[in-house]
Amino acid sequence: MTYIRSEIIGHGHYTPKKVLTNDDMAKIVDTNDEWITTRTGIKARCVVETEVNSDLSYKAAMMAIKNANISAEDIDLVVLATVTPDYTTPATAIKVANMLGVKSGTPAFDLSAACSGFVYALTMADNMVRLGQIKTALVIGAETLSKITDWTDRNTCVLFGDGAGAVVIRACEGKGDATDTGILASKIYSDGAHFDNLRTTGGVSVSQNAGFVMMDGKEVFKYAIGALAQGAEEAMKIAGITAEDIDFLLPHQANIRIIEGVGKKLELPEEKVIVNIAGHGNTSAASIPLALSEKMEDSTIKKGDLVVLTSMGAGFTWGGIVVRI
Repeated sequence: MTYIRSEIIGHGHYTPKKVLTNDDMAKIVDTNDEWITTRTGIKARCVVETEVNSDLSYKAAMMAIKNANISAEDIDLVVLATVTPDYTTPATAIKVANMLGVKSGTPAFDLSAACSGFVYALTMADNMVRLGQIKTALVIGAETLSKITDWTDRNTCVLFGDGAGAVVIRACEGKGDATDTGILASKIYSDGAHFDNLRTTGGVSVSQNAGFVMMDGKEVFKYAIGALAQGAEEAMKIAGITAEDIDFLLPHQANIRIIEGVGKKLELPEEKVIVNIAGHGNTSAASIPLALSEKMEDSTIKKGDLVVLTSMGAGFTWGGIVVRI
């Protein structure tokens, strides 16, 4: 029997040129490099100046399309994971599709699941591939979190950065076991009981403005390690593998203590846990695809490697994906 898998055939990433170091942040709020680095692992973050979400998405997508050696006309679906779209409506994905030259009639939509957005979006695209509804999909995670950051709140403003990452996935044939190339398993979750622990202060229906990110850091931290581990473990269970089988764990880049905690919970050596938070901060839905593309670009992650993606974000939402590159 032949199984349909979704193979990653292209990757791309982009970050704005403006960089705010921890020393720069110390000029904005009462903080310092040692305080930020010790608690978060972040040394710098990129922020937009004149660019908007669609600009970042377009540049990451163009790199992914070129890397995949296809044209925009080959794309059957565009999904953009974000909580910071250009406009309330229409979806930024539709604007990006048009900028890329994707053929008319191609479905394109935004998906909002906060920091879990890319895992959610890749899961949705993979489902459509496996159902035979599409052959090739462009999945993007992009954020301009600086636009919803309260720059007077030292507990949150030091955390977030802007950026985008993208992958192109294409249908391929497999045997239905863990030796296949492509996405082997995914599992996503949510629990609205934690709604108030991480959210914005506003929204279109509530306040007619976007508001700023607010967070109960202790509650988020307390939940995050378990949720990230669960996302990874359940996806691995479905795929029929164990932590010993994987080459890399790529967790959402939220906080170095959380990342290290998940690695320890899964009993993985440090060298198997991907970390790029130092130069980017928390880029929400862009976090995983940005890190994945960077590590594929520098050949840290290579063809044939078994990688587990896991994320947790506002809502709470969380989940995991197992993919053989």
